[in-house]
Amino acid sequence: MLLDYFPQIKALILDMDGVLWRGKQPIGNLAEIFERIKSLGLKFTFATNNATGSVKQYVDKLRSFGVDVSPQQIINSPMAVAHYLKQLYPEGGAVYWIGETGLIEALEQAGFHYSEDGVVAVVAGLDRQFTYEKLRKASFLIQKGIPFIGTNPDKTFPSPEGLTPGAGSILAAIEAASGTPPQIMGKPYPHLFRLALQQMKTQPHETLVIGDRLDTDIIGGVNAGCKTALVLTGVTTRAEAEQFQPKPDWIANSLGELVGVNS
Repeated sequence: MLLDYFPQIKALILDMDGVLWRGKQPIGNLAEIFERIKSLGLKFTFATNNATGSVKQYVDKLRSFGVDVSPQQIINSPMAVAHYLKQLYPEGGAVYWIGETGLIEALEQAGFHYSEDGVVAVVAGLDRQFTYEKLRKASFLIQKGIPFIGTNPDKTFPSPEGLTPGAGSILAAIEAASGTPPQIMGKPYPHLFRLALQQMKTQPHETLVIGDRLDTDIIGGVNAGCKTALVLTGVTTRAEAEQFQPKPDWIANSLGELVGVNS
């Protein structure tokens, strides 16, 4: 078990898609796994790049798998976007957004509203109703100099059927059309990790980042100064992880194996 080798760890920052579940299918006995994590005295926060679901939806999904958490333990990339914009525009303002419930909810709660005119930013994440018209409007605004902010760079995410297009695929289309790359708020950039560390009141060296992606979870954890663990239940193979630099501090077949639960 990894924690035998890193006894200084007091808290976990956990990805969700590919670590806890694939689509609607849990990975292992999550109720047992989190009872084990609690018995070890570890704090934990869920930090996901997924910009589609609301905090309540994540709380409800975890509860359906037998894991009770508070909304304060969920941090997603839309929350990082909202936090960033709120620092720039404390009174809120108009935003042209491309996204789903998670992004819309986070921006509205921070005092921002949807508009196609007079906007302070173009914000884009995964949108399963993405259209050419949305692409056209976003491109025109960005070409006029409006800042382009992306929730997360994940080009794909795991599902029971295979890898499906993620927010990064939409950001790539907007970048190609506008000629401007987005400023990314999600992993591997520091915003999500900083929010999680603030939430748990822990230091990076005593916090373990657990994820299934090398390019977001592992690089992001390393950049944040945290220990890192990769699980092989998502998009990454062991061979890919062994060859990657920076290499994860630990590689496990699953979250259950990582914390000593055989499920």
